[in-house]
Amino acid sequence: MIRLALLRHGHTPWNRAGRVQGRTDIGLDEEARAQLAAQRLPAPWDSAALWSSPLSRAFETAQLVADRTPFTDAALTEMNWGDWEGRIALELHADPNCDHRDIETWGWDYTPPGGESPRAMRDRLLPWVQELTGDTVAVCHIGIMRVLMAHASGWNFDGPAPFAVKRNRLFIIEIDGDTWRLQPDPIRLESRSS
Repeated sequence: MIRLALLRHGHTPWNRAGRVQGRTDIGLDEEARAQLAAQRLPAPWDSAALWSSPLSRAFETAQLVADRTPFTDAALTEMNWGDWEGRIALELHADPNCDHRDIETWGWDYTPPGGESPRAMRDRLLPWVQELTGDTVAVCHIGIMRVLMAHASGWNFDGPAPFAVKRNRLFIIEIDGDTWRLQPDPIRLESRSS
């Protein structure tokens, strides 16, 4: 059995403005950098293999909390939101000519215009996970986390998620062959002052 700990990247200016980021490479804002620099991975995760999305917001988050350079893999890149990237999510949702909808109504196959479905994301993520050989921390994005946590928990993107993806927490998935299990309680990052 191996354990995969998922950590969401810190805030960016686009997060705070409610913009859809997707694959657009937006860096952390100064407040996020300061907050992350004051935190670290708790043991034993501080010595686990460290991977991140190649996007700068995830890569820098990994460096800040782990004090080392992560490996990167394109499989961990955020979901492709297609035509919606860079747009304000609330404006998309309010536009009667737009099919923007809450993720809880997507199912595995809904695809934003010019974008990527949760199923397509899972298809690119599972080969990466299958190559892991030991406990691993992956610093990534909310879309990546939702897909992997859905796969582990049986959630099918139809109705409320059985988890809430929050920042500064490790969400642990235990993987034993084809059996995945999402641990119910995430682990908080530690303060460097403690």
